Amino acid sequence: MASEDDIPKGAQTLMRGLDILDETLLGPTKMSAVATKLGLSKTTTHRLAHALRSRGYLSITAEGIALGPKLLQLGAVANEQVDYVRVARPYLELLSESTGFCAFVGKREGDWSRHLDRATGRQKLRVATAPGDQRPIAETGLGKALLFDDGEESLRKLYRLSAAASSDPVDEEAWLAAMRAHVARGIVLHDSPIGDGVRSIAAPVRDANGNICVAISIASAAHYLTDAVVVEVVDHVAEIADKVSKALGYSPPPKA
Repeated sequence: MASEDDIPKGAQTLMRGLDILDETLLGPTKMSAVATKLGLSKTTTHRLAHALRSRGYLSITAEGIALGPKLLQLGAVANEQVDYVRVARPYLELLSESTGFCAFVGKREGDWSRHLDRATGRQKLRVATAPGDQRPIAETGLGKALLFDDGEESLRKLYRLSAAASSDPVDEEAWLAAMRAHVARGIVLHDSPIGDGVRSIAAPVRDANGNICVAISIASAAHYLTDAVVVEVVDHVAEIADKVSKALGYSPPPKA
């Protein structure tokens, strides 16, 4: 690997400028702190920061240096151009190959979820869900994963639109409690409420802004996706969802 001395001078300057931008991702940062962390002189840090500011990539506030309007504009454009299926596809194939089950990616469309793509897996008996299929969002494991950021009022409304809905308030409270457990665990363990014997494991995927944009899942007949198998693969589903999120630019907040 080439040392820093082997990198052309202009490229070194560019990399140092990008390092400064990286230090502002979580909010305004004092320029002196940036200089110390990156091992740069205060003069060099000020020169690079002001150059980035002149092009709109940084702003300088009372709290320090922060992301500028140009980066916010570029981020919005990039977000509009993301092809979630293209990004998720290799991870779906990996998930399907490693578990043997059908793997799916889907998005939210109001009160509905729509499956966008699937990798078929190795099982002879496969679930019938196909790309393009739309279901009430609270009715599927993938749909539930898309609801992790919804409040209780929204969840109650969506529950009542699903096949799982019951007029008994006790059943509704049990469903809400189960949703809270899914959110706390970061993963959905779902048995189909429509009597088709399908079981699924699903997890949300977040974009660079931290918003849930799609979800991924594996699904099979409960005869194959048994409780013992769930224990074996559940962490892998969560891991793949995290990898897709990172591929979309998501950076988890630091743990307290």
